[in-house]
Amino acid sequence: MRRAACPGSFDPVTNGHVDIISRASTLFDEVVVAVGVNQAKKRLFTAGERIEMLTEVCAPYDNVAIDSFDGLLTDFCRERDVHTIVKGLRAVSDFDYELQMAQMNSRLADVETVFVPTSPAYSFLASSLVKEVALFGGDVSGLVPDHVLGRLVARLADHAGRNPS
Repeated sequence: MRRAACPGSFDPVTNGHVDIISRASTLFDEVVVAVGVNQAKKRLFTAGERIEMLTEVCAPYDNVAIDSFDGLLTDFCRERDVHTIVKGLRAVSDFDYELQMAQMNSRLADVETVFVPTSPAYSFLASSLVKEVALFGGDVSGLVPDHVLGRLVARLADHAGRNPS
């Protein structure tokens, strides 16, 4: 069985993420979307909320499962018998960073990294940018799945209500 991991923070999941996950699902028998849980990083959504959103988004893909990891991605892969990591690349700058990560991951475990170029429609898209635009009232519909949009707007409104400027 050809099994791959699609790792990320997914805070929030964007249509760019969904694009890479759906394309990976056609290349591998099983794709495990690996939600990174780093307690040291401040996230807008909890790991559980990100997993819920991804579970809903990925429901149409029979061969996609959602899981989380804390620590090294290579340990996650080893524990689940995953030998391929799928990463989306938006620009050359992504490649510089991801190539180093891929080489380190290959040294740490029996894993190969496959780079998938992001569809041009999503090449500018990053979760951090989506959050920033939405925070200032910009329209991010079409950039995130509809049910994610509702949660994102509600969460940002909640944060704004607690932290008035």
